[in-house]
Order: sequence, then structure tokens, then C-alpha cells
Amino acid sequence: MKEHQIENEKKIIIAGGGTGGHIFPAIAIANAIKQLEPNSKFLFVGAKGKMEMDKIPQAGYEIMGLDIAGFNRSSLIKNIGLPFKLLKSFFQVARIIKSFKPDAVIGVGGYSTYAVLKYAQLKGIPTFIHEANSFAGKSNTLLSKNVTKVFTAIDGMEKFFPASKIQITGNPVRSSIAKNLDSRDAAIKYFELDINKITILSIGGSLGAKNINEAIAGNIELFEYNNVQLIWQTGKTFLAQAKSIAEGRKNIFVTDFISDMNLAYAAADLVISRSGAMSIAELSLVGKPVIFVPFPFAAEDHQTVNAQRLVEKNAAYMIQDKEAVLKLIPAVIELSKDQNKMTTLTNNIKNFGVLNADIEIAQAILKSIQ
Repeated sequence: MKEHQIENEKKIIIAGGGTGGHIFPAIAIANAIKQLEPNSKFLFVGAKGKMEMDKIPQAGYEIMGLDIAGFNRSSLIKNIGLPFKLLKSFFQVARIIKSFKPDAVIGVGGYSTYAVLKYAQLKGIPTFIHEANSFAGKSNTLLSKNVTKVFTAIDGMEKFFPASKIQITGNPVRSSIAKNLDSRDAAIKYFELDINKITILSIGGSLGAKNINEAIAGNIELFEYNNVQLIWQTGKTFLAQAKSIAEGRKNIFVTDFISDMNLAYAAADLVISRSGAMSIAELSLVGKPVIFVPFPFAAEDHQTVNAQRLVEKNAAYMIQDKEAVLKLIPAVIELSKDQNKMTTLTNNIKNFGVLNADIEIAQAILKSIQ
């Protein structure tokens, strides 16, 4: 029996990372495949120095890092070594695939996706793409011509991918968030806050958000003045400044990164967030009133497009990044005092929730490689 299991086990490489929007869907897909095929083995491939090198092992999976980087648009001179890094990463990928011998390779976006999937395609290994956003990157568009399937969050992606390859699944959300089992009181206590106060959660993306952070920092006294409290995910670069500003304020919890997002969502009565595809997927499932502040430099301004879809359905509010410093916190305080509006937003955003995207993706991959 044991020999039979080893003979039939599935070996899968998942490539990508850079942000939580790539990493956490990857983990959700791996967990779903393992749920359906417990003997499956996984190897993640990411970029050295990026957050996946920490977050993937924390989720219980092995990861190998490539010496790879993206094109630096702000400083052309920093791109001098890029061709050598790309070439080196290709040899690293060759060694990894030759050693691991995967049955399938899944790309979730990020620097490492292109090199790993391209090499796998050259070797005839089935490849799959998960595209979380409404605007696909150039790498995924190029790779899609030879993939087995492209899993997309929304319809209308034929402008990027071959229509015959597309399967619309929605975005996979971590099961700890999707199940939504944590009580508000227990979550509030986890963050050492007061269960009797309205709680604001600010998640400017896994790497932080400058104007959201500055909006909070410039209006920090308004939280205590209006008897509300804040869970503030700052990102690494703003952490020291935020801790200094929040020192001595019992109504402010500061951290650079929240690992237990299920508890953060359970604690939150109102959320400030970027409008990346994964943030929207999570907030729709947990059903929280939210003010979106779209990242203004996203490709084709797709975060504004993402948020606008919900705003038009009275499922969220939106404030532009350039107006955040002046307008965000007053708007948050005003909304926190209007329970009817918060209830309406909660009810409407739930209509955008997709519960089993991870299982649907896992089933399609396993069916393709049987």
C-alpha cells in the first residue's frame, strides 16, 4: 500500500510571491490540493529577499529562492545586472525541476513565475496560472499560450488569455479566513484592546501604504477623541514611526504585518484597505464595511476599477490615494458612527464573496494531471 501511494503521489511546484496577494492564494491552493490528495508533495519557488521566503515556511511548506529581480523603472542604472540575474535564475530553475521532477507547475504571479513556468513548458510539464487581478501582467499573458489552464477571478479576461484556457473560479482565500469562525470578543482580546469600542482595522497591503499611514499618523488623536480604537498594519518601513506616534495610546495596536488575519477581520468593525484583488476577495467573504484607498500605480489603475465595482453596488466606499491624508480618517470616523450605513455595506459586500475557489482550482489541476 505504501509503495502504491508513493508511486501515485503528485509532486507540484508553485512559483511566485512578492506580496501577500500572490503568496496567500498560493498557500490556499496548496492546502486545497493536499486536502483532496493527501499524498501530494509541494515545493514553492520564490525570489530571494522577498516575503515569500518567510511566509511559505511559516505555512509549513518548503521553498527555494531564485536570484532574480524585476525591471526597476525608477532607476535604469540598477538594471545593469538584470540579464545576468535572469540567466542565473534560469539555470537555478533547471536544477530545481530536474531534482524535484514535478507533475505540474503553478504560477501565481511575482518575479519567479515566468522563469519557472517557461522552463517547465519547454520540458513538457503541465503548467497552470492563477491570475487574481482584472488586469493581467505581461509575463502571464506570454505564458498563457502554452499553459494547461488559466484560473481567473472574474470574466472578461479573453483580452489577455486564450478563451479556451480560461476557467473562472474567483480568488482562493485562506481557509482560516473563509471559515470565519473566530469570535469578535476573543479577537479583540488577542490585540489587547477594548471589546466595548468600535474597532478600525487598517491594512494598507502586506508591504504597507504610505498615504494611508500618513493619514493615520496625522490624525491619531481623532481615534481616542471619538472613542474608537485601531489595529494598524504599517508595513516595515513605517513601523518605527508608527510605534513612536502610538506610544502610550492604549487604543492603538501597531504591527508591521498581521499573520493571523482571521483574528484581525474578526476584531474589525470597519476596515481601511487597498483594493487589490485578494483584499477584496477576503473582505467580501468576511463581510466588513470598508473604505478602499486604491494603490494609484497599479497597472492600468486596476485597483480603482476593482473598488469602483463595489462602490457602484453600494458595497464599499472609496477615497483616492492623493486625497487620503486629508479625507480618509474623517470619513472613517463619520462612517463608524453610522450603524445603518455600516450594516448596508456589510450586507452588500457579501454578494461578492466566493467561498470554494481553492477547491475548484485544486480539482481542475488534479483532473488535468491524473
